[in-house]
Amino acid sequence: MKRIQAEAPEGPFWRLNALPTITESPFRYFPTGFGYIPVDDGDPPDWHTNLLTGERFKCPDKPWHAIPDFGGGAGDIKGIWELSRFDWVLGFAREYRQGNTESYGRLESWLEDWVRSNPPYLGPNWKCGQEASIRVMHLAMAAIIMEQTEASEESLLKLIEVHLKRISPTIQYAIGQDNNHGTSEAAALFIGGSWLARNGFSRGYYWQNQGRKWLENRARRLIEPDGSFSQYSANYHRVMLDTFSMVEVWRRKMSLPRLSEHWYLKARVATDWLGGMLQPNGDVPNIGANDGARLLPLAATDYRDFRPSIQLASALFKNEKAVTEVGEWDMPLRLLSIAEPLVKTPAVMSQLFNHGGYAAIWDDRCFVLFRYPRFRFRPGHEDALHVDLWLNGENILRDGGTFSYNTIEPWQSYFPGVKAHNTIQFDHREPMPRVSRFLVGEWLKTSSFEPLQLATEGQRVAAGYRDYLGASHERRLNVTDGLLRIEDVITGFKDSAILRWRLQPGDWTFSGQAVTLRGVKIEVRADTPLRRVELIEGWESRYYGQKTQLPVLEVEVASSGRIVTDITWKTL
Repeated sequence: MKRIQAEAPEGPFWRLNALPTITESPFRYFPTGFGYIPVDDGDPPDWHTNLLTGERFKCPDKPWHAIPDFGGGAGDIKGIWELSRFDWVLGFAREYRQGNTESYGRLESWLEDWVRSNPPYLGPNWKCGQEASIRVMHLAMAAIIMEQTEASEESLLKLIEVHLKRISPTIQYAIGQDNNHGTSEAAALFIGGSWLARNGFSRGYYWQNQGRKWLENRARRLIEPDGSFSQYSANYHRVMLDTFSMVEVWRRKMSLPRLSEHWYLKARVATDWLGGMLQPNGDVPNIGANDGARLLPLAATDYRDFRPSIQLASALFKNEKAVTEVGEWDMPLRLLSIAEPLVKTPAVMSQLFNHGGYAAIWDDRCFVLFRYPRFRFRPGHEDALHVDLWLNGENILRDGGTFSYNTIEPWQSYFPGVKAHNTIQFDHREPMPRVSRFLVGEWLKTSSFEPLQLATEGQRVAAGYRDYLGASHERRLNVTDGLLRIEDVITGFKDSAILRWRLQPGDWTFSGQAVTLRGVKIEVRADTPLRRVELIEGWESRYYGQKTQLPVLEVEVASSGRIVTDITWKTL
């Protein structure tokens, strides 16, 4: 593993083909990092400079295995990895297919510069097998867009081989994480291995079969029967789903045998899970960890627009059109030569994803997401009984996001902690004690539960837990026309319980025990004395590496009791 060696291939990596344009409209690609940091599209960037901090990695010639996971002067290493994920390969490839032949020069010069600047297995960009895997997938999708999957340039194939030699020996580490590392690396081995095998590289068959084996295994283990994914995160769910979509796009392009029917079943229910969260503007709740990944950025949409991913997955795995309106979210299908389905996906209804611990409630233009603990895999956020509220596509009650995996306090603890979620905190502590950066102990279990019920008097669901120190929280939701009522029953704590409602940024009016904004009113009452009701400033991170302020309504009590929150709004 530590002794792998390879020669860096030399360009050119792509042929300058005369290809028909896929649209009459020209397209201009502007590279960004994490969906919001602008990157100059002229000369190639410095591949060892951190986009988040501006600092340069000090030892870019150090062997990959000698680089620490954290520390070592790199800051948040994701800021270095971002441009080496090759999103720009897809951007320049799309630009080329939409009539801008100058983009070929940028694509070729950037890739040649990357290869020269990142000799095989040296420096931070070879540190992680998943990062290498994302590059393989992006090169493969670009080859489809540029119609160069057959008779590919020898230098491009050797670059794929160099990557697979890095990924294959350490895939067991990725598998052990039970997250998207395993799905990404399995996909890269399957895609890259079959590509090499098609072009006469005998080792390609081994990698292809290795990848197929782990793709089947990961789908079976990590995706629950209801479509929930092991990481309890909307964005990581998109990463997994985009990975599976690229696998299927490639399999069809290369006319490879289908994966098992069980694999396709898991891909379908995973598509339904994400589709069940989709808002009219393409956004989804900011639940769980969010590292800024958007694995298939072929559409010129905002980073937080999930429609391109759901549209592609629905076409591939369900032969349905999830978004009926014509828009940028259709571009992945056109660029990857996937036929547009004629059948429309049925309207999304309220659903209980009980294996993962989610109740998704739809009531006309109102959407409520209720999160309760069902942890078969390690939880990342302290979000037990969190509630997200959306009205007409606007996120009224919102989750905190992640901000950074490697930052200073208080931010390292704040964003994954209970303060960044719409729930109750007992005695100024976390409900699950944090053991390390990515691990908590004393996993919560749902101790009481009433499944989602749809009745004429409204939609109801309830769940509760008792934590390791004996504090108990039971939460009941009832959604009717223009009203969300949330009842919290709390017991077993010492001297403080703080209810937090993290609000959409805006000029909220605070009066007594209520706040209002543009026809939305949130009012709190309790059968126990309220020690404190105030509107304070909190933080959220909608994009990785970026944090912004938002108002937070805090309600504190000192004794057991029942707190009721009524949220009302004007219906259309």
